[in-house]
Amino acid sequence: MLTIYGSDLSGPAIKVRLTANYIGIDYKWQPLNLREGEQKQEWFLKINPVGKIPAIDDDGFHLFESNAICKYLAEKHRSPIYPADMKKRIVVEQWIDFVGFHIGVHFSTVAFSRIFAPRMNRPVNEKALEDAQKFLDQYFPLLEKQLGAHKYVVSDEMTLADLVLFATLEPAELANVSLAAYPNLSAWRARLKRQPFYTKSYKEYGEMLVAKK
Repeated sequence: MLTIYGSDLSGPAIKVRLTANYIGIDYKWQPLNLREGEQKQEWFLKINPVGKIPAIDDDGFHLFESNAICKYLAEKHRSPIYPADMKKRIVVEQWIDFVGFHIGVHFSTVAFSRIFAPRMNRPVNEKALEDAQKFLDQYFPLLEKQLGAHKYVVSDEMTLADLVLFATLEPAELANVSLAAYPNLSAWRARLKRQPFYTKSYKEYGEMLVAKK
């Protein structure tokens, strides 16, 4: 059986988990205690020598890096969310990269500053937070325009790019990232939150955060 190693509050791990849920894969969810350094223990370093999450053990096949894992799962199970057609797949890859480089990096800075730094009694880099929010304000309109032209990020069909973006934005409310100015993006997100891959196999981010207190 597939084992996914992660943490309930890790965006990349959430991405892998929701991808597996959407495809309909049976798996074991194995949270690691990051505060205790479980991800640095020798047994886990044999699975991921980088010592980070997420990682998977698929009947002895080990893989790390969240996007690689998601693509592997979709490819293995022949899911249409990762198209076989070369040009369609490359466009999906394009938007996955866009989310990672232009949304994910900056959203992570905002989320850490507003959610985790206070919980860890860590100082907030206000300049980095301000810059990150400016980048989000710059790039969210591109997603808004794209989702005004299509039902989903790439086209009118769900793809892996949707799951990557969806997982990235999961803690938006807790991070005080308002999407009110982006009705298409907000409506897209609300639709996905109603789908079974989210409602039946996953606790909302806020619930998991409370559980970690």
